Amino acid sequence: MHIRGDHVELVVGGRLDVRSAADARTALHTAVDDGVGDLVLDLSELDSWDATGLGVIMGVHRRAGRCGRRLVLRGVPPQMQRLLVATRLHRILAIEGGIGVESLPRV
Repeated sequence: MHIRGDHVELVVGGRLDVRSAADARTALHTAVDDGVGDLVLDLSELDSWDATGLGVIMGVHRRAGRCGRRLVLRGVPPQMQRLLVATRLHRILAIEGGIGVESLPRV
């Protein structure tokens, strides 16, 4: 897993899972705490995430809200879009461009 960027926009790549969750949480919380306005997470380089990784994203979403910021997801890969729809988190998280639920392949 790698994260690059600043307190305004971060690119998350690789696998966001139980092994990388602690490092990701630290980096993302620091970005939230050090900035103002929207924090954009570009997930276009993310290969996969598990429940722990999704929990990290939700924790950052909550922390951003407490800091008066908004977490915005950009470039969410289709398989992760399906997970967000299945968990109904697409209704809670800000997703740039939204998710075209109708266009997602059924599994």
